[in-house]
Amino acid sequence: MTRSELHLPAGSAAAAPYTLDIDPERAGWGYSSLRVLELEPGGSHEFGAGESEWIVLPLSGGCTVAAEGETFQLHGRTSVFDGVSDFAYVPRDAAVSISSDGGGRFALTGARCTRRFPARYGPASSVPVELRGRGNCSRQVNNFGAAGVFEADQLIAVEVLTPGGNWSSYPPHKHDEDRPGVESELEEIYYFEIAPHRTEDVAGSAEIPGLGYQRVSPSGPRSGTDVLAEVRDGDAVLIPDGWHGPSIAAPGHDMYYLNVMAGPGLERAWLICDHPDHAWIRGSWEEQPVDPRLPLYHAPTVEGERGK
Repeated sequence: MTRSELHLPAGSAAAAPYTLDIDPERAGWGYSSLRVLELEPGGSHEFGAGESEWIVLPLSGGCTVAAEGETFQLHGRTSVFDGVSDFAYVPRDAAVSISSDGGGRFALTGARCTRRFPARYGPASSVPVELRGRGNCSRQVNNFGAAGVFEADQLIAVEVLTPGGNWSSYPPHKHDEDRPGVESELEEIYYFEIAPHRTEDVAGSAEIPGLGYQRVSPSGPRSGTDVLAEVRDGDAVLIPDGWHGPSIAAPGHDMYYLNVMAGPGLERAWLICDHPDHAWIRGSWEEQPVDPRLPLYHAPTVEGERGK
């Protein structure tokens, strides 16, 4: 794929009713999918899961998810910068309905799979919030759909929050080869939201849109993925292979990205290999503190509450 096909600016991969619609055919690979659904107050949407398992994750607002005779009320959140969200898992071959009294935006993270797991609810209070890196490489990871945290067949999905001015997905790493116990073969989607900078002056208040940067570089003779993209709110980057990172948040603009991963491996695992030219950075973190701005929030201790 060309560089322009790997960086998808907001709206360029829309297909009604989705503002973002990436499936294996669109991406040119075999497993990973991501859709972003916007619903007006009182709106609803139905879809067939097909050959993929899905996690419905509120980005803003709450919704009701019905599948397999089960109904799940998702409390959601005001925005991805406001708190951890609950979510719902639905299996392949299910008929799914999503409705929202108040409206909102909802991510549908998907992966082609063979096994069926029960439809079930994922409470926000059960999501592990992890701090990775140190210093200006500090970031927060919400491991809602991580391997070893939430059971699925092939789907792995996490959220990453990077304070303005920091680098995340660093050192650059890859997972494009199947090396048991060392590295997983996983296709990956990055979906970005960038916090605006709010200003107040005599003319009133204003919001200045944010931006960030995403780098992906070839990892070997079989990898031609080479991207340096300026990413803005609603953009996505496809990573079929290659070293990915850093993800750079511009000063004054916190960066959020949703990672969706899946691949052909028999073991559902996230095993990565650091770029040999940059792996040394991990050793420099030992004497540095975690960025004091983190975590931006915690998971709630009681479902329906907001984590501070």
